[in-house]
Amino acid sequence: MTTLIKRASAEARAFGRKKESNRQKRGARERDDELANATCIDAPRKPRFAPVTFSEEGGVRYLHFGTEWVQGAMRLKKPDHIELEYAQQMMAWLLFIETPARIVQLGLGAAALTKFCHRFLKRAKVEAVELNPAVMIAARAMFDLPYDDARLTVTERDAWEFVNDRMNHGTIGALQIDLYDATARGPVLDSVSFYRACRACLAPQAGVVTINLFGDHPSFVRNMRHLNEAFDQRVIALPEVHDGNRVAIAFAGPALDVPFAALEARAKLIEAQLGLPARKWVKGLAESAGTASSGSFAI
Repeated sequence: MTTLIKRASAEARAFGRKKESNRQKRGARERDDELANATCIDAPRKPRFAPVTFSEEGGVRYLHFGTEWVQGAMRLKKPDHIELEYAQQMMAWLLFIETPARIVQLGLGAAALTKFCHRFLKRAKVEAVELNPAVMIAARAMFDLPYDDARLTVTERDAWEFVNDRMNHGTIGALQIDLYDATARGPVLDSVSFYRACRACLAPQAGVVTINLFGDHPSFVRNMRHLNEAFDQRVIALPEVHDGNRVAIAFAGPALDVPFAALEARAKLIEAQLGLPARKWVKGLAESAGTASSGSFAI
């Protein structure tokens, strides 16, 4: 994963902290409202990294960026599996395309997505792009990320530079974006131009982007607006999980009109082969689209 609030519910269990008072929440939301429409600077920017820290509770190791907020997690007995539900949803592109030749993760975090794709999707070359070198070291030292090989590449690089590199355009089948920092105010890159560059990176025949957003925050509305503009309204967000996280899915390539029965069949195969709760994704798609599960998912 990468940089940010990963889930409030995990944090509550890990640290036993009480929820903020309603007054504190209202104050924070008022401050957020003032910044919601602020101009987004794409880059270049000088990075300021928070310290990388860790905690363990109930057999799960958590990644933090100098605060109590959970940035990623690994169950110690199952290091190659995806622990957090929102991170599992980031694999929802599997419902729509076969394993592509190239899978890229923008933002490494605890490396759950990178490890899973490398371990279980053998036909793909898997890449992660991470700006903070300490996160890369932590992923290997504390979260069992393998070293680079013929199918795995982890690069220290700014995601903005990566998606604007023409060498990457038209080459990626599945792009997973999880770009947060320790302030937990929404993705650090979220402009229309950034999302258009992400779209340009997708393979022309079919490509899918999944994006981790924070639903209970003004940044969610802004991100959905920018994503829809960049992807010609071909964007849908799954229902919220973990007291905040919402995964958006954006599509490139030919229009889709897939019967939900076909998605259910695909989901059962994903569950049997990869152990991911894919039928919950199909249910979430129907709920978000306002469509009966007996109909079709069109986008």
